[in-house]
Formats: sequence, structure tokens, C-alpha cells
Amino acid sequence: MNGFAAHHLDEDAFGEKSNVGGGLKTFDAFPKTKPSYTTPTRRGGQWTLLILVICTVFSFSEFRSWLKGTEAHHFTVEKGVSHDLQLNLDAVILMPCDTLHVNIQDASGDRVLASEMLNKEPTSWKLWMDKRNYEQFGGSHEYQTLSQEDSGRLAAQEKDAHAHHVLSELRRNHNRKFARGPRLRRGDVVDSCRIYGSLEGNKVQGDFHITARGHGYQDGGPHLDHSSFNFSHMITELSFGPHYPTILNPLDKTIATTESHYYKYQYFLSIVPTIYSKGNLALDTYANAPPSKRENRYNKNLIFTNQYAATSQSDAIPESRFLVPGIFFKYNIEPLLLLLSDERTSFLSLLIRLVNTVSGVIVTGGWIYQMTEWATELRNRRRTRGKSEGYLNGRHLAED
Repeated sequence: MNGFAAHHLDEDAFGEKSNVGGGLKTFDAFPKTKPSYTTPTRRGGQWTLLILVICTVFSFSEFRSWLKGTEAHHFTVEKGVSHDLQLNLDAVILMPCDTLHVNIQDASGDRVLASEMLNKEPTSWKLWMDKRNYEQFGGSHEYQTLSQEDSGRLAAQEKDAHAHHVLSELRRNHNRKFARGPRLRRGDVVDSCRIYGSLEGNKVQGDFHITARGHGYQDGGPHLDHSSFNFSHMITELSFGPHYPTILNPLDKTIATTESHYYKYQYFLSIVPTIYSKGNLALDTYANAPPSKRENRYNKNLIFTNQYAATSQSDAIPESRFLVPGIFFKYNIEPLLLLLSDERTSFLSLLIRLVNTVSGVIVTGGWIYQMTEWATELRNRRRTRGKSEGYLNGRHLAED
């Protein structure tokens, strides 16, 4: 007898493992501990709960990032030969409609009479200022002035440049018409002109300008007195390409006011053709041939438009027949094409990332728990050193 039975101990617990499984027991890389030899602790339960919470948070974050997708940027040289460039304008100028001329003069020498293609609507400057103040009171940061920059406006503009936002806005807003302006009321002073609409021009460097009657071009009309000039303006929208009113461009909702009659506003624009797409649709489509506008007019996963960067310069000028006051937009077409795609990895890739994340948290948590337990045990040993009465020292043996 080995005495194990007398002490109510199970000799099988210290023996070899069962032969169940045959030779596979030699490949068991994860030795198991019997439940009778483990002791659950309060600290271990709390640590397990913490690990579960961390795994849940990380897994939710990974799934959310996968659902949102990533944005890929590609640059290429624009293929084919483009001839036309659509310009969309919605602006209010603090002058009557019959005193304004709107024209385009491009590098090819062609002159486009934009006044005949755009709509002119008499309106009140005060109504548009009230509309602006009402929207700003509601927390809108979209309006800007030439003298100062708004961080909220810049953040909104940066958000509108992402492919995911542009594609989602297009799906929610199918209407590409210009919004109605504030309605004239009885007693409102009609002192301004709203110019809005879309027109086609040559896709070359050009100058789009709004001047006073009899200035800039000799059209044979009566000369307008300089004291009636006031080129204060509000640009609700200025974009190039197909009209997408929900996309915020650099000059959209810009307000510029002046007290000087002879004043010149200049905006310098650098236009970059841009394609927004879902997945690799833009790259796959454009690799074969540049798609036409008609083919992709109703495609919600592919948007053809143009981005532009803008700088401004404005100042009062001396009254001279050689200097023309007004609002001038000088634009230049860049030869590059920007492809922005909203991409998402496969569901299998998401599962692999989730498995890696959860297993990494569990392994790291186990290491940290073992290290803390070892540090706690070491500290307790140092505290109880020299206070133990569980053994006989040399002095006790001598007295015996």
C-alpha cells in the first residue's frame, strides 16, 4: 500500500493520462489542469470580466471601421479630349439686374454671353442677409467672409471632400435644381439681382466676370454713373461640372461687402477634374475608356465633378477708363484627374482581424495577470519573512 487511500487521495490524478486518443496524447501542446486543482478567485473573475469588455469594445471598433470603409486616392492624366465645362452659379449682387453684365472670356478668344444663359431675378439684399442670419443663428458654420476664416466652415468643407459623404449625399438628394430664394414681401426694397443657373463653356483657361453696364465691354448702352456701383455680393454656389447642390465648395456661401463704389473683386481658381466612386468602379471603368456623362448620369456609385482651390484678392481701384470694377473669377484647368474611391475589404478579412484582435487581447491579458499575481506573491513573501512559526530553528533544537 502506498498510503494514498488512507489519506483519501486519488492516485489516478498523479498518474499517466488515459489512453483515449492513442498516440495523439504526445502532441498535446496545451496541457490541461483538472478542475479539482484550480481555485477561482475574486481578482481572477474581475480580470476576466475586464478582458471581455475590452474584447467587445475592440471588436465593435473593428466592425465599425470595416463598415465605414477607407478612402483611396489615385492620380492619373485625364484621358480623351474634353471640350465643354459646365459652370454653376448662384449669386446675389447689390445692384439692379439691368445694370449688370455677365460674360466669359476664355483663352481661345471666345466670348460667352452668360447674361443670356443665366437667370436674373430682382430681389432684396436685406432678405438674403436675414436668411443668412437665421441660418447662422441655427448653428450653421457654412457662411464665410473674405476677411476671416471659420474653423467650423473648414471642417464642413473637408467633410464634403470625402467620397463616402459625397456618394451618400447624392443618394439622399436626387434633386439638382437651384433652391428658391426668399420671397419678396410688400414694402421690401428691390435693390439687388440674383444671378443663377448653369452654362456651358470651353474647357480652357478663362475669365468669368460680372461688370457694370457700359464698363468692360462697349455694348453701345448708356454709361452707368459710378456712384451707383456696389459690387457687394453673396455667392450661394459656384461649382464646375454637373450640378450637385449638396456638396460644399470653397466659395459656396461666401459674403463680401464694400462701401466703395469703384471696387474690384478677384478670385483665382485652380480646377481639378474629380471622380467619386464606390469601390474600384472608377479605376476599372476609366482604365478602358473615359465614360460619357450620359452613361453615368443616373449611376449612384459614380460621380463626375470638379474640385477647385480658391484664393482671393480685392481692393478699391481709382476711377479710370482703363480700370474696370466688378467681380472676376479667373480659372485654370489642371491636366490631372483625381480618383476618389470608397473601398471596403472582404468579410473574411474582417473575421481574420476580429480573431487576431480577440486572441491578442486574451494572451496579453493573461500575461499581465500572471505578472501581477507573481508581483503580489513576491511582495507578500517579503512582508511575512521572519514571522513564520511553521518550522523549528536551531535554537529550539538545542533546548530539546
